[in-house]
Amino acid sequence: MRAGRARRDGLHGGTDGQARRIGGTGDGGVDGVIDQDKLGLQRIYVQAKRYGADNTVGREAIQAFVGALHGRNVTQGIFITTSRFSPGAVDYARNIGTRVVLIDGARLAELMISYGIGVQQRETYRVVDIDEDYFE
Repeated sequence: MRAGRARRDGLHGGTDGQARRIGGTGDGGVDGVIDQDKLGLQRIYVQAKRYGADNTVGREAIQAFVGALHGRNVTQGIFITTSRFSPGAVDYARNIGTRVVLIDGARLAELMISYGIGVQQRETYRVVDIDEDYFE
């Protein structure tokens, strides 16, 4: 997540385009925050893990993120990974009071393509199908 101004399409950066990177030593288990309004009253906290395809984010990582959210008195967050989540992590996130949205590598790629973030369009193909109703 880039600090400062982000795209204004609503996917990231909030309604005012404000996103801040927090990650690093002493980040308290949170990598970034997105302000959903100009006053910063509505915030979404983000944790991101860039892992290889063979790595899995486990329940422990989600629990640590939830602990970090509670430490900030926050009840919602987004955990993003370039890999995937273990079944235990998915089950844990689904059954706790804190709302944690999990975005795995496949979903992240879908969102990036859908919103044109961090991707470049190379070629477009047109696929046609015969309209059988036309010939009746």
